[in-house]
Amino acid sequence: MKRQFGLVAIGAIFGALAFGSVSQFNVFSEATAANTDTYRQLNLFGDVFERIRADYVEEPKEAELIESAIDGMLSSLDPHSSYLNAKSFDDMRIQTQGEFGGLGIEVTMENDLVKVVTPIDETPAAKAGVLAGDLISHLDGEEVRGLTLRDAVDKMRGPINSPIIITVIREGADEPIDIKIIRDVIKIRSVRHRVEKDVGYLRITQFNEKTSSGLSKAIKAINSEIPPETLKGYVLDLRNNPGGLLDQAIAVSDAFLDRGEIVSTRGRQADDTQRFSARPGDNVKGKPVIVLVNGGSASASEIVAGALQDHRRATIVGSRSFGKGSVQTIIPLGRNGAIRLTTARYYTPAGRSIQAKGVDPDIIVIQELPEELKGRRSTPGGEAGLRGHLRGEDNDAEDEQSGSSAYVPPDPKDDAQLNYALELLRGIKQHAMFPPDPSQGIPN
Repeated sequence: MKRQFGLVAIGAIFGALAFGSVSQFNVFSEATAANTDTYRQLNLFGDVFERIRADYVEEPKEAELIESAIDGMLSSLDPHSSYLNAKSFDDMRIQTQGEFGGLGIEVTMENDLVKVVTPIDETPAAKAGVLAGDLISHLDGEEVRGLTLRDAVDKMRGPINSPIIITVIREGADEPIDIKIIRDVIKIRSVRHRVEKDVGYLRITQFNEKTSSGLSKAIKAINSEIPPETLKGYVLDLRNNPGGLLDQAIAVSDAFLDRGEIVSTRGRQADDTQRFSARPGDNVKGKPVIVLVNGGSASASEIVAGALQDHRRATIVGSRSFGKGSVQTIIPLGRNGAIRLTTARYYTPAGRSIQAKGVDPDIIVIQELPEELKGRRSTPGGEAGLRGHLRGEDNDAEDEQSGSSAYVPPDPKDDAQLNYALELLRGIKQHAMFPPDPSQGIPN
């Protein structure tokens, strides 16, 4: 598979004219009319650009004007399409390799404020108390309104060990909250594991280039600590995982599946469809699997959860996931950076699009908030809560998307979702666990 950055592995999309019974003359007339209107609009852009160059009160920087125009064009499409200048493109490539500098938060833009999709485990932001769903209104006292998302991200980056104060708005809080964070190098160890007596616990924080290999090592380590006859199963924790690389989501799903489709992507044209299937071999040898998700589980996390759920290979426990079911293709522009463009939706093996809907758990377990956080919003609001989001195929299903819990206690003893999963695997909780070889009704 050709490596693409972001949640993508599809090439360019090509359009084609369908002549059918329409005469060639009419087709070209319509095309000419459409082209004339497009050129008229491009001329309008040129006229405005020249007027700004000539008459603005201060001499503008022409390159920044062009970048802003391109960024505005892309961001008007949906919250995930954007322009990456050369520096941002380089930063993104570094992040997918699992190490970068900053605060350690996944963000988007909402109502002119920076919205935290999720803080990344064991990063300065997570340790300082930043929560999924926080709206950042000020950076070191400077208003975020008026900044592009790229500008805001640049301001949050800085020298290692330097402080920054972010001001966040939380629903239910009496007033904005100032949080001091010390910048650090963010080294993403995307897979962590531990043994919970007779259960293997696997935590994936994001899907970067090292995730698949990290998962394989973690499974081997657990198997070396727990004898096969004692091992009850695995908990795969995808809570507050914002996603990442598509090929890594496929590889993680493949680790638990022996056959069948994992995910498909479908673009605007019928021939844009691509399907990705599992290879023979289940790395956990049919042991029961429980996947934990919450409102901060997005994108690649939802691919894994949806695939294992549709194949009845895992029981999904927690709260509804974020609902980002769109594919972004990174299209390089040479020395000018790249564009991140939404080019397709992805579908689970049973043909479900979860765009703006999310993955519903098989067993809903809501994590209680501690007293100091009660009354404050601790959810990312979901894809359906983002302004300008790509609509799901069933728009009625979006109504209940927001409000899914995204709080995970730092102490496992207080983690209701994890403890429920452990008791379910040990037979203390009663639920119809899915059989290990359940491909019936799913494409192979």
